[in-house]
Amino acid sequence: MELTLNQFLLLVLTIAAVVAVTVLVVLLLQLRRTVREAGETFVEIRNLASSLQETSLKVNTKMEEAGEMLEAARKTAVSFSEISWFLAMRVIKPSSRYWSLLFPIIRFGWRQIKKQKKSKGG
Repeated sequence: MELTLNQFLLLVLTIAAVVAVTVLVVLLLQLRRTVREAGETFVEIRNLASSLQETSLKVNTKMEEAGEMLEAARKTAVSFSEISWFLAMRVIKPSSRYWSLLFPIIRFGWRQIKKQKKSKGG
């Protein structure tokens, strides 16, 4: 059986049309799956974004609390520094000329207290 040119071209066009329709159907099915997965991904992204906002609010709250604690610690350190300066400049430094007299007296008193404790306990 011989095919005429018209029959051969019709056969080629039919095969090309079938291949084109098949490729188009496969492409549309893949596109449909992709759109479905994209929708699910967008739902997950929305959930993650809301979780991220909640986490961000919690972190901001904790940072504010940490800032308050740091400020309190700074005030405490400043107060301690002022107290140390006051003791060093107003108490220890002026009294340093009397230490040579005070230490032997304190040592003598301490020894007497220890002796009294030993005599009462033994």
